Amino acid sequence: MKKLWLASLILAFSLSTVVAQEKSEEYVFTPVKELKITPVKNQNRSGTCWCFSTIGFLESELLRQGKGEFDLSEMFIVNHSYKDKADKYVRLHGKLNFGQGGSFYDVLYAWKTYGIVPESAMTGLQYGEDSHVHGELNDLAESYLKTIVRNPNGKLSTAWMKGYDGIIDSYLGQAPESFSYNGKDYTPQTFAKELGLDMDDYVSLTSYTHHPFYTTFPIEVEDNWRWSDSYNLPLNELMEVFDNAINNGYTVAWGADVSEKGFTRDGIAIVPDIKLMETSGSDQAKWVGLSKKEKEDEIAKMIKKPGCKELTITQEMRQKGYDNYETTDDHGMQIFGIAKDQNGKKFYMVKNSWGTENKYKGIWYASEAFVAYKTMNIVVNKNALPKAIKSKLGIK
Repeated sequence: MKKLWLASLILAFSLSTVVAQEKSEEYVFTPVKELKITPVKNQNRSGTCWCFSTIGFLESELLRQGKGEFDLSEMFIVNHSYKDKADKYVRLHGKLNFGQGGSFYDVLYAWKTYGIVPESAMTGLQYGEDSHVHGELNDLAESYLKTIVRNPNGKLSTAWMKGYDGIIDSYLGQAPESFSYNGKDYTPQTFAKELGLDMDDYVSLTSYTHHPFYTTFPIEVEDNWRWSDSYNLPLNELMEVFDNAINNGYTVAWGADVSEKGFTRDGIAIVPDIKLMETSGSDQAKWVGLSKKEKEDEIAKMIKKPGCKELTITQEMRQKGYDNYETTDDHGMQIFGIAKDQNGKKFYMVKNSWGTENKYKGIWYASEAFVAYKTMNIVVNKNALPKAIKSKLGIK
């Protein structure tokens, strides 16, 4: 009986050791600074991350200012942006990128120009779907505009814009001229005025060497169709803005490249040193004879484990990635905090717009290296900038 008890104890200890080892191979994050955000949404099958991320960012601005939690309509902004883009597309004879993408500035511009409405006043689901699916809408809109640009009548019809607006409104609904909210009547402009956010308080920042630092330029990506400007900072100062903003209560609208091996669907974003993985020390032997697919599978496993060695990011690496089309304008998200893993490594907490089905319920954890390397641009409240940087940029 005593031997049986001892054997059971040893087995239990062994099992607990295995479980502990398995757990140690998964990330465990502890928030260091976590700011308030509104619930994670799902853009579903629509290319509207630029709008979801900026609206989430502005909803956090309302929370920061003590104005309460709001669920604002992304599709109100998308509707107006589709129409503004069509006008520019036709005026440029079709020589403009037309698609579902956009920039953070599109939201700031539309809010300032047209106002804003709550989600309850405009869901944008007028076409028999429970969640956003914009493939048909976008293809129809683009086909219509290509016909207009082809100019089959020899001159533009005065009806073309009305016809185009009909396509957009049929899918997304007409932007309301007035609505009721919490027992009070509003227009989009009066609602925006009551919310009290000044769109001129928000600035876009980036970091590239093909333009002088401390000047502004329109980032040369297809989705920046309004050609909005960003302030250009050295990389170390751009990273300083992230930390200063979060530590002082300001979240960040974050545009980044997510088409990287290190951006996993499980909620981790790192920049793995793949060459080191393949060639370092005693690990080298296990790579010999592996197929490309087997090697990629091994790398994917290693990326998911804490302690994965990352590249050291430089300004030159950022520029090379951008110049070579390796860093692309993929996705807009919101950074709202700083966390550390069980090894003390620093990560930024990211609110995504892909629903809550991933490991961290719609949240991603992006390493400092990933943010430094793959950030395209950010939008922050100008008061989130360190004073010295604000002064260098001439921002008051």
